[in-house]
Amino acid sequence: MTKTAIVRVAMNGITGRMGYRQHLLRSILPIRGAGGITLEDGTKVQIEPILVGRNEDKIRELAEKHKVSEWTTDLESVINDPTVDVIFDASMTSLRAATLKKAMQAGKHIFTEKPTAETLEEAIELARIGKEADVTAGVVHDKLYLPGLVKLRRLVDEGFFGRILSIRGEFGYWVFEGDIQAAQRPSWNYRKEDGGGMTTDMFCHWNYVLEGIIGKVKSVNAKTATHIPARWDEAGKEYKATADDASYGIFELETRGGDEVIAQINSSWAVRVYRDELVEFQVDGTHGSAVAGLNKCVAQQRAHTPKPVWNPDLPVTESFRDQWQEVPANADLDNGFKLQWEEFLRDVVAGREHRFGLLSAARGVQLAELGLQSNDERRTIDIPEITLS
Repeated sequence: MTKTAIVRVAMNGITGRMGYRQHLLRSILPIRGAGGITLEDGTKVQIEPILVGRNEDKIRELAEKHKVSEWTTDLESVINDPTVDVIFDASMTSLRAATLKKAMQAGKHIFTEKPTAETLEEAIELARIGKEADVTAGVVHDKLYLPGLVKLRRLVDEGFFGRILSIRGEFGYWVFEGDIQAAQRPSWNYRKEDGGGMTTDMFCHWNYVLEGIIGKVKSVNAKTATHIPARWDEAGKEYKATADDASYGIFELETRGGDEVIAQINSSWAVRVYRDELVEFQVDGTHGSAVAGLNKCVAQQRAHTPKPVWNPDLPVTESFRDQWQEVPANADLDNGFKLQWEEFLRDVVAGREHRFGLLSAARGVQLAELGLQSNDERRTIDIPEITLS
């Protein structure tokens, strides 16, 4: 007879873009629709979502639209509800640390967006609380589950690059100011006092991408900018952008084999896209190179590398992009958010630690904090080890 387990997940901040599109619509609802997940021993784990948000009309509408029976505007009630197993948070950054702290102290497992806190001190405290509470804590590391980066990591693991020399990343797109065309991102993203800012937002991602694929981040040198000084909010009211909307970083890495690697990543909400995907990473090594985006990854081996000759007097006749070979998936790669949700839920039921937890998240907050310090002090800053003791 098949055993069945039920995991009740309270989803806070679900009316936001990421909370709704990636976590509810593309992750939890498909998992629920498939009847849950099946564990190695044949146990069927069913998911019961509870929608949580501050806007009652929006929450009710989403619940009715997607046939979710439970919803509430009272976050405290679900945190203290003994029938709730997991608290998920995708709310504003400025509110997150307090929510996660209360949830873990109430004995709840947590799964959360990033950054986990506005300061490194808060992020370390959360990691310490999670360890003491003995709960399963997961932090969204979605980009490591993307098909393009899965292929890139496979090339690294197979030794395709030889000695890795460098990695260059380009991320971002034009976010409209909101005066004529509506902005694609919420206005709080551009107010420092509300937890906004490109460095705060994205350096926590780049930390786990770099560490998950290449190696440990050892130092940071960053330059931030607020290219668009005024924007218009959701009500059409003009406001001053107090947070950085672009951040240009140079990072020194150390691979697992002890090699030094230089990484450069440009992140901007004020750039127009001239590349194949909204984020791309190029890794160059002695034996080969690869370029990976969200879905696609192409590579060029040393033996297949052409020999360009610099001649500014003649137009280029060769197609450099055609000289690269696409890396096959060789597997069915599902939505990255959904895949991590499934992995996290398996860890919750098994009572084990999730591989991407609060300590990894703290390193991301640390990198963002030191990136901002680097900008202010106009210097390279070494990254110290984080300890919970």
